Amino acid sequence: MRSPIGFTLSLRRLLILLSGIGLLPLALLGLWSVHTASQHQQREQERAMLDLARALSSAVDAELDGSIATLASLARSPAIAAGDVRTFYDIARDQVKGQPEWLAIILTDAAGNILFRTTTPFGEPVGRITDPESLRQLLAVQRPLVGHVSRGQRGKVAFPVRVPLRDESGRLYGLTAVIKPDRILGVVKRQAVLPGSVIAVIDAYGSIVARSKDHDKRVANPPGPALQRLMRGQSPEGVGASVNYEGDNITSAFTKVSRHGWTVAVGVPKPGIGPASLKGMTLYGWGLGASLLACVGLASLLSLRIAKSFANLQQAAAALGAGKPVEVAPSRIRELALMGRALEAAAAQHATYEQERSLLLASLEEALKTSREASVVKDEFLAVLGHELRNPLSPIVASLDLMDLRADDSSLRERTIMRRQVNHLKRLVDDLLDVARITSGKMQLELRPLNLAEVVRHAVTSRPGTAITLAAPAAVWVEGDESRLAQVLNNLLSNAERFGDRDLLARVFDPFYQAPQQAARITGGLGLGLAIVRKIVELHHGRVSAQSDGSGTGSSFVVELPLAAAQAPLPLAIPHAPVGGKQVLLVDDNVDAATMTALILEQFGHEVRIAHSGAEALALLEGYWPAVAILDIGLPDMDGYALAAAIRRTGMTGRLVALTGYGQKSDVERASGAGFDMHLTKPASLDDLARAVADTEAIAP
Repeated sequence: MRSPIGFTLSLRRLLILLSGIGLLPLALLGLWSVHTASQHQQREQERAMLDLARALSSAVDAELDGSIATLASLARSPAIAAGDVRTFYDIARDQVKGQPEWLAIILTDAAGNILFRTTTPFGEPVGRITDPESLRQLLAVQRPLVGHVSRGQRGKVAFPVRVPLRDESGRLYGLTAVIKPDRILGVVKRQAVLPGSVIAVIDAYGSIVARSKDHDKRVANPPGPALQRLMRGQSPEGVGASVNYEGDNITSAFTKVSRHGWTVAVGVPKPGIGPASLKGMTLYGWGLGASLLACVGLASLLSLRIAKSFANLQQAAAALGAGKPVEVAPSRIRELALMGRALEAAAAQHATYEQERSLLLASLEEALKTSREASVVKDEFLAVLGHELRNPLSPIVASLDLMDLRADDSSLRERTIMRRQVNHLKRLVDDLLDVARITSGKMQLELRPLNLAEVVRHAVTSRPGTAITLAAPAAVWVEGDESRLAQVLNNLLSNAERFGDRDLLARVFDPFYQAPQQAARITGGLGLGLAIVRKIVELHHGRVSAQSDGSGTGSSFVVELPLAAAQAPLPLAIPHAPVGGKQVLLVDDNVDAATMTALILEQFGHEVRIAHSGAEALALLEGYWPAVAILDIGLPDMDGYALAAAIRRTGMTGRLVALTGYGQKSDVERASGAGFDMHLTKPASLDDLARAVADTEAIAP
């Protein structure tokens, strides 16, 4: 007996049920895919909005930095350095003519008083400062800044870019460029954005500088209340819902990462961002219902089409991930077509992002190139600075040395004062160049075993007139650079008596920091000595610290250096026999320096001939074979390196000595590579000149 089969279905219903069951996973997958694509689109568009805001912020910073750089270049004008305000006014007025977005240039003194405004004839009343707060801040912090966008006395909207400057007398000025917001508006209008989008650039004081819509109406006003609430948090960036001035519901992204405190906000209409619309979801449901009513054949055909469409979407997604162009084949299924368009839109947004990122990277590379070029210019400036400051010192020191050699007792007091001041000026130049070497990482030490106790004893005995009590063992051995450690001790001895306050000691090793002094600045200095001390000690793998019990109790400076193994004493040097008179050729285009150096060498008993150019020197060498040729590097017709090579080609075999104001290590190495036997830095001491002509002999070819 057969058992009952139970519940049965007709084939038609079974096929319909199977079609429905077969379509159910596909329907769920379609819903999930639409949701995922929509969420991805929303995140990508929000990320793209933030990327656009960041790129705009970088572009705005670049515009502001360019204006600051132009203004800083103008501030280095020799006219203002010399205190010639009238000539500087003419230069500034010409500068404004070359900058279409600049309304005026204003110069103020340290009290904030206007010295001139380029829109007003020089010497006539110039009104008042529109943004006095930023001017006060500039004079207080003394670094470039951007002020508040506002409407001026003549009704024009502008914002100030300010830089500080000082003339040769140390007087402080404020130099301001009054710039129209059109310069920033041009950056905004160059951006490709969706229709209905709004871009706003807001200054550090919360006022609109540029806006892509109704700029003239909204400039110098605060942004809308909804955007203000969105930006009110502590986060420097964000995305959220907002309402613009036109009353449109938008999604806004903002960033506050500008170096000048400015904010860039980008708003996009809400329909362009968010999950799939209800209408699309409804249509998708109707499509599913229609599919459930189809016959098995139609269900099979539809399943094939769906599989093919998903394969197209998969290829498009893979292309999107690989950064390739995305093209989705058309589909008769609406939901899949929407997904395809979403992928294409995401690919377009990704391409836009990559393009903007490439532009940003190119901008960064250009900034790095500019920074490297500025570093090269700085190094060249420091080399010229050392040369130009040492050149005038050379004849002064030589004159003092000559008077000392002549033992003129009637001018002893005056010579003592002059030598003290010259040594002070030379120390300032050396400190400035040392700090430059430290900041560029070019300071190098010549380490060798060294008895630190002997260095200390020598430093103490070399300070006559100062009562110093010394307690030191016979020997303390370290690996050190003797000249640099002597520099450390001399700087500490000269600074110890000036710092007796706990508050001051916390900052004494900072560059350019100085203890409070009388207006006369009797002690002088640039505030660099102790900063150099700290770096030299650190290069010796040591450390330095300072402490005091209070004002009037003195200070303690502690230098700690790693110990080294004791070394056997060096054999005493055998003194050289006195040097007889030599024939010396001296080449220097500085007439005073050449004359004084020649007189010193003649005082030593040498015969000296002087030339002031390379051609003149080569002419003297016809039939004349000096034992020593002392050459300046910066000659008017050829440099000293070329002259040294030309002298060697004549067959002259005597000693070549470079005597120049260029005293960096690279200059010494270049002189050695050019064939010089010795390099002396101006001003040369008597011992330096004596060594230059010692043990030399002329040999004719």
